[in-house]
Amino acid sequence: MADRVPTRRELIQQRRRSSFVGRQGELASFAEALGQAPGEVTQFLFHIHGPAGVGKSTLVRQMETEARERQVCAGYVDESVADVLEALEALSSQFAQQGLALKDFDKALAAYRQRRHEAAVAAESLGAEATDGREGNEIGAGDVPPSPGGVVAAQVGLVALGMIPGVGAFTGALDPSQVAAGAGRLKGLGGRFRSHDDLQMVLAPLKALTPVFLKDLTEVARRRPWVVLFFDTYERIGPLLDVWLRDTMMLARYGDVPANVLVVLAGQPQLDVRVWADWLDLVVDLPLEVFTDAEARRYLAARHISDEQVVEVILRLSGRLPVLLSLLAEARPDTAGEVGDPTGTAVERFLKWETDPARRATALACALPAELDEDVYRVAAEADNAAMFGWLRALPFVTERAGRCRYHDVVRDAMLRLQRQQSPGRWAAQHTRLADLHRDRRSIVESGNEREDGWWEDASWREHRLQETYHRLCATPQAALPDALHELLDAYDQGLPALRRWIQTLAQAGQDADAPEVTVWAQRLHSAAGEEGPGIAVLAALLAGSGQLSSEGRAFAYMLRGRDQRLAGQYEAALTDYNRSLEISPQVARPYYGRGMTYLLMERHDNALTDLNRAIELKPEYARAIAYRGLTYRLMERDDDALADYNRAIEIKPEYAWAIASRGQTYRLMGRYDDAITDLNRAIEIKPDEAWIIASRGETHHLADRYDDAITDYNRAIELDPDEAWIIADRGETHRLTDRYDDALADFNRAIELDPEYAWAIASRGQTYRPMARYDDAITDYNRAIELAPDEAWIIADRGETHRLTDRYDDALADFNRAIELKPGWAWAFAGRGQTYRAMGLYDDALTDYNRSRDISSNNGWVWLEYAVLFRLMGKVSEEDASWRKAEELFTANIVGNTIEAQGARFDLFVLWCARSEWERATHQLQDILANNPHIGLIREAMIDLRDMQRTLALDEDHTVAILRTLETHIATSPSVT
Repeated sequence: MADRVPTRRELIQQRRRSSFVGRQGELASFAEALGQAPGEVTQFLFHIHGPAGVGKSTLVRQMETEARERQVCAGYVDESVADVLEALEALSSQFAQQGLALKDFDKALAAYRQRRHEAAVAAESLGAEATDGREGNEIGAGDVPPSPGGVVAAQVGLVALGMIPGVGAFTGALDPSQVAAGAGRLKGLGGRFRSHDDLQMVLAPLKALTPVFLKDLTEVARRRPWVVLFFDTYERIGPLLDVWLRDTMMLARYGDVPANVLVVLAGQPQLDVRVWADWLDLVVDLPLEVFTDAEARRYLAARHISDEQVVEVILRLSGRLPVLLSLLAEARPDTAGEVGDPTGTAVERFLKWETDPARRATALACALPAELDEDVYRVAAEADNAAMFGWLRALPFVTERAGRCRYHDVVRDAMLRLQRQQSPGRWAAQHTRLADLHRDRRSIVESGNEREDGWWEDASWREHRLQETYHRLCATPQAALPDALHELLDAYDQGLPALRRWIQTLAQAGQDADAPEVTVWAQRLHSAAGEEGPGIAVLAALLAGSGQLSSEGRAFAYMLRGRDQRLAGQYEAALTDYNRSLEISPQVARPYYGRGMTYLLMERHDNALTDLNRAIELKPEYARAIAYRGLTYRLMERDDDALADYNRAIEIKPEYAWAIASRGQTYRLMGRYDDAITDLNRAIEIKPDEAWIIASRGETHHLADRYDDAITDYNRAIELDPDEAWIIADRGETHRLTDRYDDALADFNRAIELDPEYAWAIASRGQTYRPMARYDDAITDYNRAIELAPDEAWIIADRGETHRLTDRYDDALADFNRAIELKPGWAWAFAGRGQTYRAMGLYDDALTDYNRSRDISSNNGWVWLEYAVLFRLMGKVSEEDASWRKAEELFTANIVGNTIEAQGARFDLFVLWCARSEWERATHQLQDILANNPHIGLIREAMIDLRDMQRTLALDEDHTVAILRTLETHIATSPSVT
């Protein structure tokens, strides 16, 4: 068989490899590491460093070639990335090109972007559950208490700036201590609208995504002998990657890194000792300076330059700097005179042997853009010659990646200085043309499309806007600076990565255009961006600038700072900034919206409503403001108005999943469970992996007594978000109500482990202990829950009921008194206190409380049964008989089907007949009940009630003991017992 013909790419690689001279020791140390077994390599991080032009990137490319030839998986990152996530994305893309896709990471990254874009959805729910508080009770209890998971989720949305229309990611923009300070204030608003994954993804994406990246990287490492990660131009990306890279490689804070992963860093300075001091013994230090005399001579000899005079001139002109050495050697000069005048400019040296004026002009003009493709080349060079572009790409100081060309910094800086000095007018005109090109290309992206939230999420659009800003600053620094600073506000609105990129562009333009005013601003903003709470610091710096921001820009800056203050829980400061913004621009909807959301967080619902009304008046199709107004109405218990707003928001945005799900939650609170399920089903169709929506449907199934469906939904939600405490606790509550106490305790324990201050879960665990007769454990949990939530009436009353069952009547009275003080219209609390008075022999007080309970809830059969017991003790026969009849009538009316309520009514009727000593009827009733497999919890409650009746009414002991034994046997043999 004939030998395979090599590809052109392979031939180019062979030629470059054969012509590579110098740095042999550095390359050998890298190759030696690749030749060893992973367990033998003790230094797995290579650091190449040295001044510009010494060949760091060239050495990296040689290492990359060496790695790929050994079937190593290699990934390359340079300053084109703006943060760690972009670096990971670049690596993932390159791995995929090598047939080693990081599928789970790519999926997680896509989910992060979606969550980031939809952070508003989480924030929209920040108050949605604040009024979902439902009182836990033993008499007619069917409601589910509020869970605080939505509070945490709302904070995610807040920190992600989701409450601002058109807002993207804001990861890390706030000082964590500020967020923590605001958390306590936010906890007053419950909710179930966001998953724990959303919190991790949007608030701390590296914590959420790095473990997924490492998991996929481990799989890649199993398939290849080595994985090498190259980070070039580290002087620029190091400040962004340093801490993350150290935490990943050295501290394993995100998970274990496979042993066969090597890292190569290449940049100008040495590693930051503040980050790497404890790990330098694991680093292979490869300092690069200019070539040694011997290396430089070998380099020239490899290019057939051996004349000693020519060599000496080249060595002297280049200073043995590899990039200049390459430029001077490229033309293969035969005599020293052909090398050029030693006093010539650097640019003349770079272009010494190019005699074609058109090519020289093209090379100079194409230095103006930081990066260029063929379209940019045509505008920069004012040429339409594709062949010339091919020549340009082949120049030794031009490198190409992903279809774009870049000049070496040393060469570009010299060429920019030359053009700026030679013809300021031409300099401005050329940069203006390039700015117009990017403006036009941005318009093409926008053409034929509309985006409610603008174009900032589109990477191509964003890059064109950035380049347009750079070139306008270079063309006319003073005139363009105000607009550039306003664009910084737009960038900041998207998050810190965008902000930092704009500040970097400002700095680059100031340097390239020699514009001190631009440079000073870049330095000021760069310093602010490095402070704690960088967003607020940058806004303060912009607002402090004299006259640079327009009035519109100042209003925008105040609005953004108001948003930040709100997200940090500093509500009064937020209101001050929103007020300032509106004083300047009273006809802009967004600050009204933001101030309205601040009032909502402060539970000043009337003020929130006023501002949201004004925002909608100014922007009638403002779907998010309309939906939030619906939320405000819901918190004000104006359900019809809430539904009208949700309907309108959904009409404007038919795929608005949060609004659809929130309308479903409103239906649920109104008891319209079928309508709620319809909306939640639709929301899940749109967002099939939104754990909070699935869990909300589970809540609705729970309230509709469809417990199996509820458990199915909770299971799915927990599968999607295994660390969301409120979902786990809600599943525990469903287990509790279906007598699966061990499962309930497991869920409550897990929820409390995730959130140790989760008062509702702690109290619900206490409710679980009580029917298990673990009264001391129940009291311990109630005590802790009341410490955390001292004004939660249902927890205090439940503790009172537990005290009553254990004959601690004074403690019971104290708790019932406090619960009634907090909630004066609560029938069950009056009945519980009446039972306590009755047990203490205080019959008149008991009668007073029963009357109050009856006045509030006249159809509660249990109150009438308590009347009958009390009247017997008081010797009021006629009143007793009437009360028995009324209780029996109400219990009988509730026996419909085999629901929890129907089973409870059957047990109540059974207890009534025991209390009346109608043992035959009671026995038949019990047999019928047990034949239908009743809930174990109801059996246990009936046993408690029967013992109470036996003690209070002196019931026949033989009959009572026999019945209790039957019930105990059923519990012990029931398949559902826990």
